[in-house]
Amino acid sequence: MRGDRGDRGPDRPDRACADGAHRLEARGDRRTGSLTLRPGDGPAADRQVRIYEVGPRDGLQNESHRIPTEGKLEFIRLLAAAGLTEIEATSFVRPSAIPQLADADQVVRGLERRPGLRYPVLVPNERGMTRAEAAGASALAVFTAASDAFTEHNIGLTIAESLAAFRPVLVRATELGWWRRAYVSTAFGCPYLGRIAPRAAIEVALRLVELGAEEICFGDTIGVAVPDQVEELTELAIAAGLVPERIAYHFHDTRGTALANVAAGLRAGIRTFDASTGGTGGCPYAPGAAGNLATEDLVYFLDASGWIHGVRLAGVLDAARFIAGLLGRPLASKVGQAGGWDPTTGAALPRP
Repeated sequence: MRGDRGDRGPDRPDRACADGAHRLEARGDRRTGSLTLRPGDGPAADRQVRIYEVGPRDGLQNESHRIPTEGKLEFIRLLAAAGLTEIEATSFVRPSAIPQLADADQVVRGLERRPGLRYPVLVPNERGMTRAEAAGASALAVFTAASDAFTEHNIGLTIAESLAAFRPVLVRATELGWWRRAYVSTAFGCPYLGRIAPRAAIEVALRLVELGAEEICFGDTIGVAVPDQVEELTELAIAAGLVPERIAYHFHDTRGTALANVAAGLRAGIRTFDASTGGTGGCPYAPGAAGNLATEDLVYFLDASGWIHGVRLAGVLDAARFIAGLLGRPLASKVGQAGGWDPTTGAALPRP
């Protein structure tokens, strides 16, 4: 995940929320049964998974090959046609910092609006919020990390300074009735400090909730997490007061563990996962980080495991093929290369 060194907030927070005041109230029981579900196993609500698509923003932000605004809008249209209902569309960081997303205003104005579709945008500070509001956005995400070393490399701010920058953004978004997400990057490991203790990530998450975030997304920014660590962080986060339904995970597949980590998150009771169609994305401040978990790989996995999500694999592959063509390279995802599979006939489905 990338920010902008020029997007600095002027104020520091008055106090750190060390005691987790205003923590989200936990609801319901966590499900820790078998990952693979058969039709009729358990209540339908517990088998429902949200797929949060980050391809148009996180997937494209570090690409040097410039994608035209019309191409981005067509990519988003194809994602929505595939059944994805939450699509992070762009970022309102300083245009010179991320030239690929310099057309954020035009992208948001060009989105096809219809009931049930949400297009969050990344907003780093009040300047970005002003632009996002003028363009017609209605949902946002803010971003920080569990490591001061990473935030200083990524956005030129300490964690405390980034929280100060987000405070007026989240206040304004709340006044407008916008949906509000907050990312906690390097939740498992930092390229500059090494292993991150779970409680460090949770403490940042609790501060973000105090500021008005409705959903917390823990990011495995450099792809070092393994399933046991995902379950540990989830258990501790819920014990600290975070609501399972408002926790999401953003896994990078750097070391091939992304789907295993999704499985661990599901066992621990989490039902929201980020993914990037085509497997595009990475972090310029995370040395060696590979792309995000591919949406097509996630959809195939969830389908085969009996989870309900409302996204069509064929449609996702259409979108993946489209964006790969614009980027001028073949798909790198496993399902993108192999195609799907029909379990009723044993036949491989056409590859994109």
